[in-house]
Amino acid sequence: MTDLNELLKQTSRSLYLSARLLPANVRGTFCVAYLLCRYADSIADTSLLPPEQRLHWIEIFPALVQQPDEKKVEQLVHAISPSVANQAEEKLLRNFPACATAFNKLNDFERQATLDVVQAVCEGMKIDLQTFPDEKSGKLRAFQTPQELENYCHLMGGEPGRFWSRLIDHTHASQLHPNLFLPLGKDIGDGLQIVNILRDLPRDLRIGRCYIPSDDLVDEGLIATDLLKPEFSAKFEPVKRKWITWARKKLQSAHRYFAGLPITQPRHRAAVAWPILWAADTLNLLEQEQNLLDPHVRVKISRTRVYGTMATTPLLLISDFAFDKWLDYKLSGEK
Repeated sequence: MTDLNELLKQTSRSLYLSARLLPANVRGTFCVAYLLCRYADSIADTSLLPPEQRLHWIEIFPALVQQPDEKKVEQLVHAISPSVANQAEEKLLRNFPACATAFNKLNDFERQATLDVVQAVCEGMKIDLQTFPDEKSGKLRAFQTPQELENYCHLMGGEPGRFWSRLIDHTHASQLHPNLFLPLGKDIGDGLQIVNILRDLPRDLRIGRCYIPSDDLVDEGLIATDLLKPEFSAKFEPVKRKWITWARKKLQSAHRYFAGLPITQPRHRAAVAWPILWAADTLNLLEQEQNLLDPHVRVKISRTRVYGTMATTPLLLISDFAFDKWLDYKLSGEK
């Protein structure tokens, strides 16, 4: 029998560190949803298929989750397996039936919540495939407006944040009303997503995707192709700072969100705190990096910082005040 927890560990170690803290009744659903979204991501990112074929598979993917078609799944795996980056991802692709079986063993609420987030993420991936050129074309295209980027962040980050929050709320682990708790989770997810976009900017540019809106670039006398040149990093700084500020504002929602998790739920509190604090650390590195457009620059927090955050967990579990002060310190742009 396939161990989905092991698949999660192999495909996303940092997420696994947080997810393993969740109570079993939440962790299983979260694991299934993440792996299904990761599977869809592999479809959208494969360069072996032209965008229109990838779009077809993404459009039918939610239906395949609900009612797996063995023949179609075999066709899909055969088409995209040669392009996967590592053995863990290939193992994930070949274990779609196990993921689908696990999905169908979830209760009605869990299945619907999982399907909702998978559909939202697939909508985001459809935007990728419909907006940006084929990676092999040598062309580059950008979002036009800030609203397009914000909507993309909502689909790819905000909806997963809402999904996470729905699971927590369903297990009565939140003291806040869902009408407040879920939007806060969405805001946090938005913030996490823009961190990923800024961190991966040089790589995405080189496959034709400029998530930074043209409207923002024009304000600084830039166009998308300028971002392919590291010497424009200084000129790009105001745009970078704008979206770092946007991310920090979104992550401020974590104060009320964390306070809504009772001290009697230490697993939830730790699982929520870690990715938020790591994202704040990454934002500080992004802000300090003066050559963000250089493809040789890799913005990533150190293992020491990761484990240092984990070491503070006991204090954060028992004190909202400690979490607030620690998050404020990090979001203030600590050096």
